[in-house]
Amino acid sequence: MLFKSLYPPTPPVPDKNVYELFFNDPEQNALPDYTLYVDAESGRQIRRSEFNERVRDAATALGAPLSAGGLGLSGEKGDIVGILSSNCIDYPTLVLGSLTITVPFALLSAYPTHFELVHLLRTSKSTVLFVHPTLLRNALKAAQEVGLSHDRIFILEGGIPGRKSLQDLIDDVKRRRTPREPVRPATKKTLAYLMFSSGTTGLPKAVMVAHGNIWSTIVSQLIAGAEDLKVSPLPPPTSPVVVLAVLPFYHTYGLISFCMRPMSGYVTCVIVPRWNVEVVVRAIEKHRIGLLLLVPSMVHQLVHSGLLEKADLSSVDLISTGGAYMPPKVAERIQKLIRSTPRVMEGYGLSECTLSALRKPAPGALGGIQPILNSTGILLPSMEAKLTREDGSCVEIGEPGELWLRGDNIALGYFNDENATKETFIDGWLRSGDRFKTDGKGTFFFVDRIKDTLKISGAQVSPTEIEDVLLAHPGKLISDTSVAGVSGGRTADELLPKAWVVLSEEGRRKGADVVLKELDMWANENLSSYKRLRGGLEVVSEIPKSPTGKVLRRVLQDRHEQALKAKVKAKL
Repeated sequence: MLFKSLYPPTPPVPDKNVYELFFNDPEQNALPDYTLYVDAESGRQIRRSEFNERVRDAATALGAPLSAGGLGLSGEKGDIVGILSSNCIDYPTLVLGSLTITVPFALLSAYPTHFELVHLLRTSKSTVLFVHPTLLRNALKAAQEVGLSHDRIFILEGGIPGRKSLQDLIDDVKRRRTPREPVRPATKKTLAYLMFSSGTTGLPKAVMVAHGNIWSTIVSQLIAGAEDLKVSPLPPPTSPVVVLAVLPFYHTYGLISFCMRPMSGYVTCVIVPRWNVEVVVRAIEKHRIGLLLLVPSMVHQLVHSGLLEKADLSSVDLISTGGAYMPPKVAERIQKLIRSTPRVMEGYGLSECTLSALRKPAPGALGGIQPILNSTGILLPSMEAKLTREDGSCVEIGEPGELWLRGDNIALGYFNDENATKETFIDGWLRSGDRFKTDGKGTFFFVDRIKDTLKISGAQVSPTEIEDVLLAHPGKLISDTSVAGVSGGRTADELLPKAWVVLSEEGRRKGADVVLKELDMWANENLSSYKRLRGGLEVVSEIPKSPTGKVLRRVLQDRHEQALKAKVKAKL
């Protein structure tokens, strides 16, 4: 069965540089000048008019010939700008400057090990690298290993003696009065950037996102937002909406939300360089932030921090989450603690579809749709989807199946990885690697990642389902949990469900032994026999998660297997 979006369709994507969408919109340019970015730590600010000029200056510094003081970069020659930095004001400057001259950029995690950074540089084939000062030492070491000359490494924001920065490059072309580089032409298939994604298996792969993918994504968001406003009208804003910009800019959610989407809005982004609960709460109070864009792990830490009960959060009008599964209990808790927000807006997306595929509409939108608890929402404008079984056939209504997606936001494929591209991008469709089910009316429900699904006695067992059951214990004994498969099944490849849990305050009062017994009894009462926790339960201090909120089940599984091996050795 083919599912189509319930939203009005998006206009055809033009063969243009996405710069035209961001900077040549008459309505946007008619707005009064305003503060676009604020650094929450340093207090540095930049106004929209200043930022527009700085982007053109950065484009000139990057693209002008060497003889004119620029770096002479060209996408046609194969240049790629690597960005290795935590969030800062000049991150979007570099991103949009690169787009202006159609030189692709590669977004590198700001928290890599040496092995990971070498892989990212080698895979992206970055020809120049812009680095946050705190990451320079690691960058120099990794660059030497991949053969990237140290004179091709620059500082993104701030400065280090003896090494040029983006500011230095801009100052050079301005001092020379180098003519501004024109906006270079692009088609909708022109490569815009490389975004690293784990895909469904293996080491991170570089997703190729095109100018047309970005254009489609931004316009799709504008259309969906306009439909929400029809049922939740707001007076014309007299000042910008203040947005918390704490999601990492090197991740697709943070990149689009804070480096691109603001160009088509009326917002002030308060940049928090890295996640810190106390810093975030102070920023919300100080800057009167109205919109929180978060991932579930951030929401989880906020509700269990004990800080929200004492803070003035009355400015918050809306919370939006994505990037990972949001347990319903966590969503309910944040709404109780921040009562000024009418709802938590949830969605689903992945790097391979640029940003989002599904979102929850406002209550009553599109002829009366009501968001359903525990759903991920409906397809965004102009998107199509199907749910399939392992044999490729389409599932019945209510039956879980792999989500396949089609639309103008689907990326070009994986950079220099033909085999992975063929496995994931098939005849215009994107295989998500995630299982969903639908009610047949357009609403989708996340089930689990295919690679996390366990097969026991031939039946599929969803770790997410077991996690939800544990979190629903009426005694509120745990604040977080993760379920994954561990060895011990009847065959070598059969894994047994095991749960790792973080005790709540109530759980700590009762004690770990009591909590584990109660949770085991609760799971046995509420789960079919083959779904029970035959791999055991274990108390941990925290559930390991990536900076973007995805649970790192593999870390827990590896710890379990290592402990098992140590026991066997001790017995011998």
